[in-house]
Amino acid sequence: MIDIKFLRENPDVVKENIKKKFQDSKLPLVDKVIALDEELRQNKKKADDLRANRNKISKSIGALMGQKKFAEAEEAKKLVAEQAQELAACEAKEAELEEEVKKIMMIIPNIIDPTVPVGKDDSENVEVQRYGEPVTPDFEVPYHTDIMERFSGIDLDSARRVAGNGFYYLMGDIARLHSAVISYARDFMIDRGFTYCVPPFMIRSNVVTGVMSFAEMDAMMYKIEGEDLYLIGTSEHSMIGKFIDQIVPEAELPYTLTSYSPCFRKEKGAHGIEERGVYRIHQFEKQEMIVVCKPEDSPMWFNKLWQNTVDLFRTLDIPVRTLECCSGDLADLKVKSIDVEAWSPRQQKYFEVGSCSNLGDAQARRLKIRVKGEGGTYLAHTLNNTVVAPPRMLIAFLENNLNADGSVNIPVALRPYMGGTEKLIPKN
Repeated sequence: MIDIKFLRENPDVVKENIKKKFQDSKLPLVDKVIALDEELRQNKKKADDLRANRNKISKSIGALMGQKKFAEAEEAKKLVAEQAQELAACEAKEAELEEEVKKIMMIIPNIIDPTVPVGKDDSENVEVQRYGEPVTPDFEVPYHTDIMERFSGIDLDSARRVAGNGFYYLMGDIARLHSAVISYARDFMIDRGFTYCVPPFMIRSNVVTGVMSFAEMDAMMYKIEGEDLYLIGTSEHSMIGKFIDQIVPEAELPYTLTSYSPCFRKEKGAHGIEERGVYRIHQFEKQEMIVVCKPEDSPMWFNKLWQNTVDLFRTLDIPVRTLECCSGDLADLKVKSIDVEAWSPRQQKYFEVGSCSNLGDAQARRLKIRVKGEGGTYLAHTLNNTVVAPPRMLIAFLENNLNADGSVNIPVALRPYMGGTEKLIPKN
Protein backbone atom coordinates (compact mmCIF):
# COMPACT_ATOMS: atom_id res chain seq x y z
CA MET A 1 0.00 0.00 0.00
CA ILE A 2 1.45 3.34 -1.03
CA ASP A 3 1.31 6.58 0.95
CA ILE A 4 -1.88 8.58 0.32
CA LYS A 5 0.20 11.76 0.41
CA PHE A 6 2.45 10.40 -2.36
CA LEU A 7 -0.60 9.50 -4.45
CA ARG A 8 -2.16 12.91 -3.84
CA GLU A 9 1.00 14.69 -4.99
CA ASN A 10 1.99 12.26 -7.78
CA PRO A 11 -1.19 10.90 -9.41
CA ASP A 12 0.45 10.59 -12.83
CA VAL A 13 3.29 8.49 -11.39
CA VAL A 14 0.76 6.16 -9.75
CA LYS A 15 -1.22 5.85 -12.98
CA GLU A 16 1.90 5.11 -15.00
CA ASN A 17 2.83 2.40 -12.49
CA ILE A 18 -0.64 0.85 -12.90
CA LYS A 19 -0.16 0.83 -16.67
CA LYS A 20 3.23 -0.88 -16.31
CA LYS A 21 1.48 -3.62 -14.37
CA PHE A 22 -1.17 -3.93 -17.10
CA GLN A 23 -3.99 -3.23 -14.64
CA ASP A 24 -5.69 -0.43 -16.59
CA SER A 25 -9.03 -1.23 -14.96
CA LYS A 26 -7.60 0.28 -11.76
CA LEU A 27 -6.76 3.66 -13.33
CA PRO A 28 -10.09 5.31 -12.35
CA LEU A 29 -9.37 4.40 -8.71
CA VAL A 30 -6.63 7.05 -8.55
CA ASP A 31 -8.98 9.96 -9.27
CA LYS A 32 -11.68 8.39 -7.13
CA VAL A 33 -9.45 8.08 -4.07
CA ILE A 34 -8.14 11.63 -4.55
CA ALA A 35 -11.73 12.95 -4.53
CA LEU A 36 -12.62 10.86 -1.48
CA ASP A 37 -9.46 12.01 0.29
CA GLU A 38 -10.34 15.66 -0.36
CA GLU A 39 -13.85 15.07 0.95
CA LEU A 40 -12.40 13.35 4.00
CA ARG A 41 -10.05 16.23 4.77
CA GLN A 42 -12.86 18.78 4.40
CA ASN A 43 -15.05 16.67 6.67
CA LYS A 44 -12.26 16.51 9.28
CA LYS A 45 -11.85 20.30 9.15
CA LYS A 46 -15.57 20.76 9.64
CA ALA A 47 -15.49 18.39 12.62
CA ASP A 48 -12.51 20.21 14.13
CA ASP A 49 -14.29 23.57 13.72
CA LEU A 50 -17.41 22.16 15.35
CA ARG A 51 -15.41 20.83 18.31
CA ALA A 52 -13.66 24.17 18.79
CA ASN A 53 -16.90 26.12 18.54
CA ARG A 54 -18.72 23.74 20.88
CA ASN A 55 -15.97 24.06 23.47
CA LYS A 56 -16.08 27.85 23.19
CA ILE A 57 -19.86 27.94 23.65
CA SER A 58 -19.72 25.44 26.51
CA LYS A 59 -17.27 27.68 28.38
CA SER A 60 -19.54 30.68 27.88
CA ILE A 61 -22.49 28.93 29.50
CA GLY A 62 -20.91 29.16 32.95
CA ALA A 63 -20.26 32.86 32.51
CA LEU A 64 -23.84 33.50 31.36
CA MET A 65 -25.21 31.59 34.35
CA GLY A 66 -22.98 33.64 36.66
CA GLN A 67 -24.38 36.82 35.11
CA LYS A 68 -27.90 35.41 35.61
CA LYS A 69 -28.50 35.50 31.86
CA PHE A 70 -30.49 32.29 32.08
CA ALA A 71 -32.33 32.61 28.77
CA GLU A 72 -29.10 33.17 26.87
CA ALA A 73 -27.51 30.26 28.73
CA GLU A 74 -30.39 27.98 27.69
CA GLU A 75 -30.01 29.08 24.07
CA ALA A 76 -26.30 28.29 24.28
CA LYS A 77 -27.08 24.81 25.66
CA LYS A 78 -29.45 24.15 22.76
CA LEU A 79 -26.76 25.26 20.31
CA VAL A 80 -24.23 22.93 21.95
CA ALA A 81 -26.72 20.03 21.65
CA GLU A 82 -27.37 20.82 17.99
CA GLN A 83 -23.66 20.99 17.22
CA ALA A 84 -23.09 17.75 19.11
CA GLN A 85 -25.52 16.03 16.72
CA GLU A 86 -23.83 17.63 13.72
CA LEU A 87 -20.43 16.55 15.04
CA ALA A 88 -21.64 12.98 15.52
CA ALA A 89 -22.80 12.95 11.89
CA CYS A 90 -19.39 14.29 10.79
CA GLU A 91 -17.57 11.63 12.81
CA ALA A 92 -19.71 8.87 11.30
CA LYS A 93 -19.04 10.24 7.82
CA GLU A 94 -15.33 10.44 8.61
CA ALA A 95 -15.21 6.77 9.59
CA GLU A 96 -17.10 5.83 6.43
CA LEU A 97 -14.77 7.84 4.18
CA GLU A 98 -11.63 6.53 5.91
CA GLU A 99 -12.78 2.96 5.35
CA GLU A 100 -13.53 3.63 1.67
CA VAL A 101 -10.17 5.34 1.11
CA LYS A 102 -8.34 2.49 2.87
CA LYS A 103 -10.15 -0.14 0.80
CA ILE A 104 -9.17 1.54 -2.48
CA MET A 105 -5.60 2.20 -1.36
CA MET A 106 -5.21 -1.51 -0.60
CA ILE A 107 -6.15 -2.31 -4.21
CA ILE A 108 -3.85 0.20 -5.92
CA PRO A 109 -0.51 -1.58 -6.56
CA ASN A 110 2.74 -0.57 -4.93
CA ILE A 111 5.26 1.47 -6.92
CA ILE A 112 7.66 -0.98 -8.57
CA ASP A 113 11.42 -0.49 -8.65
CA PRO A 114 12.61 1.32 -11.83
CA THR A 115 14.88 -1.64 -12.65
CA VAL A 116 11.93 -4.07 -12.99
CA PRO A 117 11.44 -5.14 -16.64
CA VAL A 118 8.03 -4.27 -18.08
CA GLY A 119 6.02 -7.30 -19.19
CA LYS A 120 2.49 -8.68 -19.07
CA ASP A 121 3.04 -12.01 -17.29
CA ASP A 122 5.60 -14.62 -16.23
CA SER A 123 6.31 -15.52 -19.86
CA GLU A 124 8.14 -12.16 -20.07
CA ASN A 125 10.32 -12.64 -17.00
CA VAL A 126 14.01 -12.12 -17.71
CA GLU A 127 16.81 -14.60 -17.02
CA VAL A 128 19.60 -12.99 -15.01
CA GLN A 129 22.25 -15.66 -14.46
CA ARG A 130 22.82 -19.42 -14.38
CA TYR A 131 24.74 -21.25 -11.68
CA GLY A 132 26.07 -24.74 -12.39
CA GLU A 133 25.99 -26.65 -15.66
CA PRO A 134 22.60 -28.19 -16.56
CA VAL A 135 23.15 -31.93 -17.08
CA THR A 136 21.31 -34.06 -19.61
CA PRO A 137 21.87 -37.68 -18.56
CA ASP A 138 22.22 -40.46 -21.14
CA PHE A 139 19.32 -42.36 -19.55
CA GLU A 140 15.64 -41.55 -19.21
CA VAL A 141 14.73 -39.68 -16.02
CA PRO A 142 11.37 -40.95 -14.70
CA TYR A 143 8.56 -38.75 -13.40
CA HIS A 144 9.35 -37.65 -9.84
CA THR A 145 6.66 -39.75 -8.16
CA ASP A 146 7.88 -42.80 -10.10
CA ILE A 147 11.35 -42.20 -8.63
CA MET A 148 9.84 -41.90 -5.15
CA GLU A 149 7.79 -45.08 -5.64
CA ARG A 150 10.97 -47.04 -6.39
CA PHE A 151 11.95 -46.29 -2.79
CA SER A 152 8.43 -47.01 -1.47
CA GLY A 153 8.62 -43.34 -0.57
CA ILE A 154 5.23 -41.92 -1.50
CA ASP A 155 1.60 -42.97 -1.13
CA LEU A 156 -0.79 -40.75 -3.07
CA ASP A 157 -3.68 -43.23 -3.17
CA SER A 158 -4.05 -43.36 0.62
CA ALA A 159 -3.72 -39.58 0.85
CA ARG A 160 -6.43 -39.19 -1.78
CA ARG A 161 -8.77 -41.38 0.24
CA VAL A 162 -7.99 -39.45 3.41
CA ALA A 163 -7.94 -35.86 2.12
CA GLY A 164 -8.37 -35.76 -1.67
CA ASN A 165 -6.04 -34.60 -4.42
CA GLY A 166 -3.20 -32.28 -3.49
CA PHE A 167 -2.05 -34.29 -0.45
CA TYR A 168 0.50 -37.07 0.02
CA TYR A 169 2.15 -39.49 2.43
CA LEU A 170 5.96 -39.45 2.28
CA MET A 171 7.51 -42.67 3.54
CA GLY A 172 10.85 -44.19 4.48
CA ASP A 173 13.98 -42.81 2.81
CA ILE A 174 12.05 -40.12 0.92
CA ALA A 175 10.41 -38.86 4.13
CA ARG A 176 13.82 -38.85 5.81
CA LEU A 177 15.32 -36.99 2.84
CA HIS A 178 12.52 -34.42 3.10
CA SER A 179 13.26 -33.82 6.79
CA ALA A 180 17.02 -33.79 6.18
CA VAL A 181 16.69 -31.03 3.56
CA ILE A 182 14.60 -28.91 5.95
CA SER A 183 17.10 -29.41 8.79
CA TYR A 184 20.04 -28.67 6.54
CA ALA A 185 18.37 -25.49 5.28
CA ARG A 186 17.71 -24.41 8.86
CA ASP A 187 21.35 -24.81 9.86
CA PHE A 188 22.57 -23.26 6.59
CA MET A 189 20.67 -20.07 7.41
CA ILE A 190 21.70 -20.08 11.09
CA ASP A 191 25.34 -20.29 9.91
CA ARG A 192 24.65 -17.17 7.85
CA GLY A 193 23.62 -15.25 10.93
CA PHE A 194 19.83 -15.67 10.83
CA THR A 195 17.82 -16.36 13.98
CA TYR A 196 15.78 -19.57 13.85
CA CYS A 197 12.07 -19.31 14.62
CA VAL A 198 9.01 -21.55 14.64
CA PRO A 199 5.98 -19.21 14.31
CA PRO A 200 2.22 -19.61 14.82
CA PHE A 201 0.66 -21.54 11.95
CA MET A 202 -2.57 -19.53 12.14
CA ILE A 203 -2.99 -15.77 11.93
CA ARG A 204 -5.81 -13.25 12.32
CA SER A 205 -7.46 -11.48 9.40
CA ASN A 206 -5.79 -8.13 10.14
CA VAL A 207 -2.40 -9.81 9.69
CA VAL A 208 -3.53 -11.53 6.47
CA THR A 209 -4.64 -8.23 4.90
CA GLY A 210 -1.42 -6.67 6.14
CA VAL A 211 0.90 -9.06 4.33
CA MET A 212 -0.88 -9.70 1.03
CA SER A 213 -3.38 -8.34 -1.47
CA PHE A 214 -7.07 -9.28 -1.45
CA ALA A 215 -6.58 -11.25 -4.68
CA GLU A 216 -3.77 -13.34 -3.15
CA MET A 217 -5.80 -13.85 0.01
CA ASP A 218 -8.77 -15.20 -1.95
CA ALA A 219 -6.59 -17.50 -4.05
CA MET A 220 -4.47 -18.88 -1.22
CA MET A 221 -5.83 -18.75 2.32
CA TYR A 222 -7.88 -21.35 4.19
CA LYS A 223 -10.15 -19.77 6.82
CA ILE A 224 -10.99 -21.49 10.10
CA GLU A 225 -14.77 -21.60 10.22
CA GLY A 226 -16.33 -19.59 13.04
CA GLU A 227 -13.05 -17.96 14.10
CA ASP A 228 -10.98 -14.97 13.02
CA LEU A 229 -8.10 -17.24 12.05
CA TYR A 230 -6.48 -18.35 8.79
CA LEU A 231 -3.98 -21.15 8.11
CA ILE A 232 -0.75 -19.63 6.86
CA GLY A 233 0.32 -20.09 3.24
CA THR A 234 3.94 -19.42 4.21
CA SER A 235 5.68 -18.58 7.48
CA GLU A 236 6.45 -15.11 6.08
CA HIS A 237 2.84 -14.21 6.98
CA SER A 238 3.19 -14.80 10.71
CA MET A 239 6.85 -13.72 10.80
CA ILE A 240 6.10 -10.25 9.39
CA GLY A 241 2.97 -10.20 11.55
CA LYS A 242 5.23 -10.61 14.58
CA PHE A 243 6.03 -6.90 14.30
CA ILE A 244 2.47 -5.62 13.88
CA ASP A 245 1.83 -2.23 15.51
CA GLN A 246 5.37 -2.08 16.90
CA ILE A 247 7.88 0.77 17.08
CA VAL A 248 11.32 -0.85 17.03
CA PRO A 249 14.62 0.87 17.89
CA GLU A 250 16.71 1.61 14.82
CA ALA A 251 19.79 0.23 16.61
CA GLU A 252 18.19 -3.25 16.64
CA LEU A 253 17.85 -3.41 12.85
CA PRO A 254 18.11 -5.45 10.78
CA TYR A 255 16.02 -8.36 12.05
CA THR A 256 17.15 -11.42 10.09
CA LEU A 257 15.00 -14.46 10.77
CA THR A 258 14.69 -17.92 9.28
CA SER A 259 11.49 -19.78 10.03
CA TYR A 260 10.09 -23.27 9.62
CA SER A 261 6.41 -24.00 9.10
CA PRO A 262 3.91 -26.18 7.34
CA CYS A 263 2.10 -24.21 4.63
CA PHE A 264 -1.50 -24.53 3.47
CA ARG A 265 -2.75 -23.24 0.12
CA LYS A 266 -6.02 -23.51 -1.76
CA GLU A 267 -4.17 -23.12 -5.08
CA LYS A 268 -7.33 -21.51 -6.46
CA GLY A 269 -7.00 -20.85 -10.15
CA ALA A 270 -4.10 -23.28 -10.55
CA HIS A 271 -4.18 -25.47 -13.65
CA GLY A 272 -5.50 -28.47 -11.78
CA ILE A 273 -4.11 -30.17 -8.72
CA GLU A 274 -2.17 -33.10 -10.16
CA GLU A 275 -3.26 -36.56 -9.14
CA ARG A 276 0.21 -38.03 -9.67
CA GLY A 277 2.64 -35.27 -8.79
CA VAL A 278 3.61 -33.14 -5.81
CA TYR A 279 4.40 -29.95 -7.71
CA ARG A 280 1.16 -28.14 -6.84
CA ILE A 281 -0.25 -29.28 -3.52
CA HIS A 282 -2.44 -28.02 -0.70
CA GLN A 283 0.04 -28.78 2.09
CA PHE A 284 3.82 -28.66 2.26
CA GLU A 285 6.67 -27.65 4.57
CA LYS A 286 9.05 -24.79 4.06
CA GLN A 287 12.10 -23.03 5.42
CA GLU A 288 11.78 -19.27 4.89
CA MET A 289 13.95 -16.19 5.46
CA ILE A 290 12.65 -12.70 6.26
CA VAL A 291 14.33 -9.37 6.90
CA VAL A 292 13.03 -6.20 8.54
CA CYS A 293 15.46 -3.35 7.88
CA LYS A 294 16.04 0.34 7.22
CA PRO A 295 14.78 1.53 3.79
CA GLU A 296 18.25 2.30 2.49
CA ASP A 297 19.41 -1.24 3.29
CA SER A 298 16.63 -3.19 1.54
CA PRO A 299 18.30 -3.39 -1.94
CA MET A 300 21.42 -4.88 -0.34
CA TRP A 301 19.40 -7.41 1.65
CA PHE A 302 17.38 -8.31 -1.44
CA ASN A 303 20.54 -9.42 -3.22
CA LYS A 304 21.80 -11.30 -0.16
CA LEU A 305 18.54 -13.21 0.23
CA TRP A 306 18.29 -14.68 -3.27
CA GLN A 307 22.02 -15.45 -3.22
CA ASN A 308 21.48 -17.55 -0.07
CA THR A 309 19.06 -19.79 -1.97
CA VAL A 310 21.39 -20.10 -4.96
CA ASP A 311 24.28 -21.05 -2.68
CA LEU A 312 22.24 -23.66 -0.81
CA PHE A 313 21.06 -25.39 -3.98
CA ARG A 314 24.58 -25.48 -5.37
CA THR A 315 25.80 -27.29 -2.24
CA LEU A 316 23.27 -29.99 -3.14
CA ASP A 317 24.58 -30.33 -6.71
CA ILE A 318 21.49 -28.75 -8.26
CA PRO A 319 22.00 -26.30 -11.16
CA VAL A 320 19.85 -23.17 -10.81
CA ARG A 321 19.17 -19.86 -12.47
CA THR A 322 17.78 -16.53 -11.33
CA LEU A 323 14.86 -14.91 -13.11
CA GLU A 324 13.85 -11.25 -12.77
CA CYS A 325 10.07 -11.01 -12.45
CA CYS A 326 8.52 -8.52 -14.87
CA SER A 327 6.03 -5.84 -13.85
CA GLY A 328 2.93 -7.85 -14.74
CA ASP A 329 4.10 -10.86 -12.73
CA LEU A 330 4.66 -8.91 -9.50
CA ALA A 331 2.05 -9.19 -6.77
CA ASP A 332 0.58 -5.78 -5.91
CA LEU A 333 2.61 -5.27 -2.72
CA LYS A 334 5.98 -6.14 -4.28
CA VAL A 335 8.60 -3.60 -5.34
CA LYS A 336 10.93 -6.14 -6.93
CA SER A 337 11.16 -9.92 -7.12
CA ILE A 338 13.59 -12.59 -8.31
CA ASP A 339 12.67 -16.26 -8.72
CA VAL A 340 15.20 -19.03 -8.24
CA GLU A 341 14.58 -21.91 -10.65
CA ALA A 342 16.14 -25.37 -10.54
CA TRP A 343 17.11 -27.45 -13.55
CA SER A 344 14.88 -30.42 -14.37
CA PRO A 345 16.81 -33.08 -16.35
CA ARG A 346 13.52 -34.85 -17.12
CA GLN A 347 11.77 -31.79 -18.55
CA GLN A 348 14.96 -30.24 -19.95
CA LYS A 349 14.01 -26.87 -18.49
CA TYR A 350 14.11 -24.87 -15.26
CA PHE A 351 11.21 -24.63 -12.80
CA GLU A 352 10.56 -22.39 -9.81
CA VAL A 353 11.78 -23.53 -6.40
CA GLY A 354 11.92 -20.20 -4.58
CA SER A 355 10.93 -16.56 -4.81
CA CYS A 356 12.69 -13.54 -3.27
CA SER A 357 10.71 -10.32 -2.79
CA ASN A 358 11.34 -6.78 -1.62
CA LEU A 359 8.06 -5.24 -0.48
CA GLY A 360 9.44 -1.82 0.43
CA ASP A 361 7.28 -0.25 3.14
CA ALA A 362 3.98 -1.72 1.85
CA GLN A 363 3.57 -4.38 4.55
CA ALA A 364 4.98 -2.05 7.21
CA ARG A 365 2.42 0.64 6.29
CA ARG A 366 -0.47 -1.83 6.54
CA LEU A 367 0.78 -3.40 9.77
CA LYS A 368 2.17 -0.18 11.29
CA ILE A 369 5.71 -1.51 11.66
CA ARG A 370 7.72 1.59 12.53
CA VAL A 371 11.32 2.36 13.38
CA LYS A 372 12.43 4.93 15.93
CA GLY A 373 15.61 6.67 14.80
CA GLU A 374 17.45 9.85 15.70
CA GLY A 375 15.49 11.84 13.13
CA GLY A 376 12.10 10.54 14.21
CA THR A 377 9.84 7.60 13.39
CA TYR A 378 9.60 6.01 9.94
CA LEU A 379 8.32 2.83 8.27
CA ALA A 380 10.54 -0.24 8.02
CA HIS A 381 11.15 -2.21 4.83
CA THR A 382 10.34 -5.93 4.71
CA LEU A 383 11.75 -8.70 2.53
CA ASN A 384 11.24 -12.44 2.26
CA ASN A 385 12.67 -15.39 0.37
CA THR A 386 12.28 -19.15 0.18
CA VAL A 387 15.20 -21.18 1.51
CA VAL A 388 13.70 -24.54 0.49
CA ALA A 389 10.16 -25.81 0.04
CA PRO A 390 9.98 -29.60 -0.08
CA PRO A 391 8.53 -31.62 -1.62
CA ARG A 392 8.88 -29.41 -4.75
CA MET A 393 12.56 -29.05 -3.98
CA LEU A 394 12.76 -32.88 -3.76
CA ILE A 395 11.80 -33.06 -7.44
CA ALA A 396 14.93 -31.12 -8.36
CA PHE A 397 17.05 -33.03 -5.86
CA LEU A 398 16.00 -36.50 -7.03
CA GLU A 399 16.26 -35.71 -10.74
CA ASN A 400 19.69 -34.09 -10.47
CA ASN A 401 21.20 -36.73 -8.18
CA LEU A 402 19.69 -39.77 -9.90
CA ASN A 403 21.92 -42.51 -11.29
CA ALA A 404 21.23 -44.84 -14.22
CA ASP A 405 20.66 -47.79 -11.83
CA GLY A 406 17.92 -45.87 -9.99
CA SER A 407 20.03 -45.00 -6.95
CA VAL A 408 20.24 -41.41 -5.72
CA ASN A 409 23.48 -39.75 -4.58
CA ILE A 410 23.47 -37.85 -1.29
CA PRO A 411 25.71 -34.76 -1.57
CA VAL A 412 28.40 -34.37 1.09
CA ALA A 413 26.67 -31.41 2.73
CA LEU A 414 23.52 -33.44 3.39
CA ARG A 415 25.09 -36.67 4.62
CA PRO A 416 25.27 -35.71 8.32
CA TYR A 417 21.46 -35.23 8.21
CA MET A 418 21.02 -38.66 6.60
CA GLY A 419 23.01 -40.60 9.17
CA GLY A 420 26.11 -40.64 6.96
CA THR A 421 24.28 -42.27 4.02
CA GLU A 422 26.08 -41.64 0.73
CA LYS A 423 23.55 -43.17 -1.62
CA LEU A 424 19.90 -44.21 -1.54
CA ILE A 425 19.24 -47.66 -3.03
CA PRO A 426 15.79 -48.30 -4.55
CA LYS A 427 13.64 -51.04 -3.04
CA ASN A 428 11.52 -51.69 -6.12
